Amino acid sequence: MSENNRRSITPSKGGGVFHDLGVRIKLIVRLMADPRVSPWLKIIPVGSLVYLIFPDLAPGPLDDAAVIWLGAYLFVELCPPDVVKEHMDALNRVIPGEAHDPLADEGEIIDAEYIDEDKP
Repeated sequence: MSENNRRSITPSKGGGVFHDLGVRIKLIVRLMADPRVSPWLKIIPVGSLVYLIFPDLAPGPLDDAAVIWLGAYLFVELCPPDVVKEHMDALNRVIPGEAHDPLADEGEIIDAEYIDEDKP
């Protein structure tokens, strides 16, 4: 394959709400597993999930989604910036690969018919 057809497969930038949510969840999981993040900070997402399971623990009408969002936001913002950047770079890393254009190989197309010999 020629050098100009080599491409990189990259995660879409700004792929929408669900893509961003997936990246944020992966980031939080990676930060929770990283020993450089303080165990005290790891209480924030755990506390958010405990609130989701037992919503009657907090006084007043708190919206579950707001508590989860706030917990996730605070956790990422309070983690060491260099650790967050390292994990975000790993999540957005370029995956090398080759692109194949099926229309470029039109000279190699073989027109044929399939006959099933088991059918009468």
